[in-house]
This record gives sequence, C-alpha cells and structure tokens, in this order.
Amino acid sequence: MNLLNCFVLAVVLFACNRKISNESSASVSTDTSSTTSPATTSQQQTPACILQKIDSLKREPVWNPPAEIYEYEYDGSKVYAISSNCCDFFNTVIDSECKYVCAPSGGFTGRGDGKCADFFKAAKQLRLVWKDERRQSDKKP
Repeated sequence: MNLLNCFVLAVVLFACNRKISNESSASVSTDTSSTTSPATTSQQQTPACILQKIDSLKREPVWNPPAEIYEYEYDGSKVYAISSNCCDFFNTVIDSECKYVCAPSGGFTGRGDGKCADFFKAAKQLRLVWKDERRQSDKKP
C-alpha cells in the first residue's frame, strides 16, 4: 500500500468516527426521553418534521455509528444537527421546518460543505433531541 492510499484510508476512518456531538465544547442536556413517550415536554418542543425524521430513522436499519439529532441555537434560530450514516457523508443541519441549512462537518474532507464553517464556534448546543439506542443486533432484516 503506497503512502497516498494510507493517507486516504486514514482520512476516511477519521471522518467515519467523527460525531457531531463531539464537535462543540458547549454543555448539552442529554434528554433522551423523547425516544419513548410522545407526551414529553421535549417532544412538545421538538418540531413535527424533526419527530417525523426520527420516526423515519427508526424504520431504517441501525446506523454505524448510531444516528443522533442535536438542537443548537445558530445565527439567531434553533437548528437541528443530524449525524451521518458513515464515513464521507455530510453531517447536516436543518432548520425547524426541516429545510437544509448547511453541513458543518463530514464529507470526504471532514469539513462539511463550507456553508457554515463557523458552526461549531458560533452555535450553542442546547440539547440532545434523540439518539438511536438500538444495538446493531437489533437491525431489521
């Protein structure tokens, strides 16, 4: 294996292990109660389209790493960061109407799409909205 192949492999492995939750140094509330009870306060504060996204993710096989959705305050608005399924996919940020905002990380370079390069410096992480707690062995056929 030549040096270039080793470098590419290292970049891919690094990007795959990079999670949106580790990008920010802000403290975060890890209220995962929204995964079980539909009447919780957290769910009442979570936009309907985000709850639909969670339902959709629950119907998919378990991601590796497991899917996570965090709520942030960014540029004066609440936004939601959704982890990627793996490796060189973007970690996306959407607004409260589920409209695409940007991808602050992920992709082949790990630096996202460049549309919000300041995201992890400027955004304030508010809470964990949802994390897929299923195990790999819980995958649907």
